[in-house]
Amino acid sequence: MNPIIVSAVVLLVFLFMKVPVFVSILSGSIAYFLMVPAVNPIQFAQRFISGSESIALLAIPFFVCAGTFMNYTGVTRRIMDFCSVITGRMSGGLAQVNVLLSTLMGGLSGSNLADAAMESKMLVPEMVNKGFDLPFSSVVTATSSMITPLIPPGIAMILYGVIADVSIGKLFVSGIGVGTVLCASLMVLVSVVSKKRGYKPIRTTRMTATDYKRVVPPALAPLSLPIIIIGGIRIGIFTATEAGAVAILFALILGLVYREMKWEDVKRAFKETVTTTSSIMFIVAAATVFSWILTRERIPQQLTEWMVGTIHNKYLFLVFVNIFLLIVGMFVEGNASMIILVPLLAPVARAYGIDDIQFAMLYIFNNAIGALSPPMGTLMFVTCSITGCKTKDFIKEAVPFYLLLLVDLVLFTFVPPFTTALVNLVY
Repeated sequence: MNPIIVSAVVLLVFLFMKVPVFVSILSGSIAYFLMVPAVNPIQFAQRFISGSESIALLAIPFFVCAGTFMNYTGVTRRIMDFCSVITGRMSGGLAQVNVLLSTLMGGLSGSNLADAAMESKMLVPEMVNKGFDLPFSSVVTATSSMITPLIPPGIAMILYGVIADVSIGKLFVSGIGVGTVLCASLMVLVSVVSKKRGYKPIRTTRMTATDYKRVVPPALAPLSLPIIIIGGIRIGIFTATEAGAVAILFALILGLVYREMKWEDVKRAFKETVTTTSSIMFIVAAATVFSWILTRERIPQQLTEWMVGTIHNKYLFLVFVNIFLLIVGMFVEGNASMIILVPLLAPVARAYGIDDIQFAMLYIFNNAIGALSPPMGTLMFVTCSITGCKTKDFIKEAVPFYLLLLVDLVLFTFVPPFTTALVNLVY
């Protein structure tokens, strides 16, 4: 039997059995090495180690650490107060705060699961107390958390940039446009649903100048972080990796200024950083081995030749890829699928003349939808486990949100300026 087929079957079986992702990938790789004696087993160890040695990957622990520090400095509460000022008179009050908070926190945390967990604990109980249905509150929380990996410094963009050799700085800039479109469309849908169900705004009167002075200035400093990161990368002051170190320093300064982060919080933040980074880097290292196997078997080249010879229209190719990624995203964790599939699909997209940035954002957006989709949507399960919402109620409530996401996906697919205009403007 073909070794690559056996390897892929072992990997998929283990994934469906909910074995840890890096163990599943390594198991598939080991099956290949056992069936191909001509390959030196030392290659296995070499590829595994080299997979985690990229300098660009240093940005991941840096930004994860910065995000955890932000959670302990009081930044989240200040930004939530700021969001309440901006959206307080809109239909759906707290639901609008939920969406905007995810968008702004995306520039600080970079992790959709961390954002979903945080808002499930902070906002959902308050939304239910204010009269919002639990399934609606849970769906808004999970869906808005999709924005986080799209807003710089999203970890997904760093991984994609490293794997596909695409400018991480340009991906960060494109992410602002894509994330803003998703934020705006979600706020419109939340407003429509809220009006229909009678969900009231936070307030009906205008805020006074005193209220603005109390809420807005404390939020300006943390909100400037994405601007500092992108501006520094664009001007050439620091690289995307060095920007992560700058983000940590920035978070520590905020901790000193706000005087809310204690030494125990610092130790807890470091522990969370090590745990999160380790899980990501194990996946990256394991997937590097599997990617090497695919390259050795010439799978990417054969796939490129077959697709270019079969599909003669780049938009037809994008439709095919979107459908394929949506299905994969329902069953496979996003970072794992990215490390395995991007080396296959990115060269094909280039062969069709598709812009690297557009294809990258389409891939990341599809992954984000997959994280929300049953049967294995991580965002759905994390949110429901914390809020206590039943999965079947969540899925039923999420139908209009899924339709909206598909509309956004069509826009990003067939109207390239949504993903590239801001990049062309800045670069």
